[in-house]
Amino acid sequence: MSSLTATPLAGRRVVVTGVSRRAGIGHAVACRAADMGASLLLHHWAPHDAEQPWGADSVEATLDSVRSHLAPGAVLEDVSEDLRDAQAPARVIARARAALGGVDALVCNHASSGHDGRLEEVSVADLDHHWQVNARASLLLLKAMAALPDDDALAGGRARRSAVLMSSGQILGPMADEIAYITSKAALAGATSSLADGLAGLGIRVNTVNPGPVNTGYMDTGLERSLAPAFPGGVPARPEDPARL
Repeated sequence: MSSLTATPLAGRRVVVTGVSRRAGIGHAVACRAADMGASLLLHHWAPHDAEQPWGADSVEATLDSVRSHLAPGAVLEDVSEDLRDAQAPARVIARARAALGGVDALVCNHASSGHDGRLEEVSVADLDHHWQVNARASLLLLKAMAALPDDDALAGGRARRSAVLMSSGQILGPMADEIAYITSKAALAGATSSLADGLAGLGIRVNTVNPGPVNTGYMDTGLERSLAPAFPGGVPARPEDPARL
């Protein structure tokens, strides 16, 4: 290995939202962060998955899977919150501060599926639902993180903390059947540079990852085959791929 340590996140405290399924991106992100030495606060909301065609996974089994990746001395805590509640993001960050002592990194991986449609079908409630969960909650999580006490001096003028928002495939091609979803995700992508500029003075680095189509258990063989030509390797992405980002 190079001069890089095997656990570069040792001593760091990471919040990952939307970690309720072992097939999901959140689980892959959490496992990778744990492998790198981080302590974790994982957010989940299993009732959302229970409403979806793919169904809910065992939250405890998901947490146990991540726990098996923890480095010596690292800890894992979790919290269940419905991010449609405007107060929930602040509670997630408060829970992380109480359990871990602070927050060094935030990955807003959560997203809502369903409650959507084409423009002529989508309702005001659908639009509000996706705004509340996908966009508003991410902004409020970031706001709550930014409001935490400054407990770690800046080193060499570089960012001390990091936040990662998750966009979607809305810039890769039309998604006419998911207007509410793609609008909320496009809002995050469009806000990234302004958020990064506004929070740089607080030592918070902000980026947005667009994972594109990722097989998190919803793709059947036919869909995988139809998407394969869009990927250089001829295979649609797996959760571990965006987790590396």
